[in-house]
Amino acid sequence: MTNLKGILFSFILLTITYSGFSHPALEYMEKITAETKKIQKDMWDYTNAVSHGKSARKVEKRRAELLQTSRSALNRVSNMQAFDGSTAYRDSVVSFLNINYLVLKEDYAKIVDMEEIAEKSYDNMEAYLMAQEAANRKMRESGEMVGSQQAIFAAKNGITLITNEDDELAKKMKIASEVYDYYNKVYLIFFKSYIQESYLMAAINNKDVSGIEQNKDALANTANEGLDLLRDIKSFKNDNTIVTACNNMLKFYKDEAENKITAITDYFLKTENFNTVNESFGQIKEKNRTQEDVDKYNNAVNEMNASVDAYNKANEAMNKDRGTYLDAWNKAVAKFTDKHVPSGKAK
Repeated sequence: MTNLKGILFSFILLTITYSGFSHPALEYMEKITAETKKIQKDMWDYTNAVSHGKSARKVEKRRAELLQTSRSALNRVSNMQAFDGSTAYRDSVVSFLNINYLVLKEDYAKIVDMEEIAEKSYDNMEAYLMAQEAANRKMRESGEMVGSQQAIFAAKNGITLITNEDDELAKKMKIASEVYDYYNKVYLIFFKSYIQESYLMAAINNKDVSGIEQNKDALANTANEGLDLLRDIKSFKNDNTIVTACNNMLKFYKDEAENKITAITDYFLKTENFNTVNESFGQIKEKNRTQEDVDKYNNAVNEMNASVDAYNKANEAMNKDRGTYLDAWNKAVAKFTDKHVPSGKAK
């Protein structure tokens, strides 16, 4: 199953240009901005690597490198002198870089660990994605703080800030954030039924009729709930592919739960009945068997044989359709992210 969970640390980019004469305050700002811009570019390259097919584990080396560069930038800015007796702007950037470092070192380490168990339950997956959102929020809020202090510093020193609307990195981060916000919403809908079906399959493997019935009903509920939720999700930039793929997947789960599983439980029940009848029939001496005993035995045999045929047909159909729709979902997700998440190194 494709699971491109959006590893994206979104934050306010310090992508600005300056107007006015060159003076020490401007040079001071440019020196600080050079440090933050470098970190932001490296963070994007890291995000880009994860977004385009590599798991968090596979980019751990890149995270270690980022930690080192983040710590170096933090040390350089921390050692800068106050400007005109004030350290407010410098300290806001120090706080930003420190949060950036801690998110990479601690929050994301936890996220990597959570990845190991995320697919074991819906609650684990939801917690995993929420942890990512929390990390993003820390970065965004610290970036907003820097922006506020930057504006104050600029106004105090007669510098006019001009937001660079065409900044490539800012655009890439914004687009990637939008893509994964959208994808994660659809993914959770998909995953809720996906994991529920795995519980159903486990009950089938264990020949647990009670468990099959319980999980079958739960799967029907999650599939119907998901189909209702998908109706309210609009296309992403006129691209409805992952919603369509998810919708088809949920329709399969709904049909499986409401129609196909009946043949499975019937097979187990008929087999259990046959075993009981067969055991009782075997205990009756041949000369003492009545026609009623023989008819009961033959009927049990016929019912079991019929249920075997129905079981095989249902199981074959489910396996075939599941493979088809899961493959379609995986391909849709891969194409969706490749199409909409920007690629390439930040410039």
